Amino acid sequence: MAKKKPDSELVSNRKAGHEYEILDTFEAGIILLGTEVKSLRNHGGSLQDAYILVSDGGEVILKNASIAPYRFGNLFNHEERRERKLLLHKREVEKLKSLSGERGLTLIPLGMYLKNGFVKVKIGVARGKKSHDKRSALKEREHKRDIERALREQR
Repeated sequence: MAKKKPDSELVSNRKAGHEYEILDTFEAGIILLGTEVKSLRNHGGSLQDAYILVSDGGEVILKNASIAPYRFGNLFNHEERRERKLLLHKREVEKLKSLSGERGLTLIPLGMYLKNGFVKVKIGVARGKKSHDKRSALKEREHKRDIERALREQR
């Protein structure tokens, strides 16, 4: 009997949790070229400065995401920072459009992963954190770490 493989993370936006407060998440498909998929499987992507726009025509576009050119792609290789269309249901597009229109909210990609052989993008509806929020989050994380350490020493 074959074991089911877990969904494998290809690219993650690690700074997103520090820079933003994530309010909601969505899963979207993405239109990619063959060399882009191969490059992502080799962990050749970055979502560092990427963001998501919803156009008036109802298209959701991933902008500024970097997928490194595939090493063996030669003349069939792709452009590194091209716009990529995301695939969502109509009601999800409408919801994202209304959320992105709200003051202070933005749409950011949180990660790319494989699901049943297809590349998916995890979209986050986020609100930017202030610097004092970031400091308090760091203090809280440090406090939790100290508690865990103390509990381990008691055993």
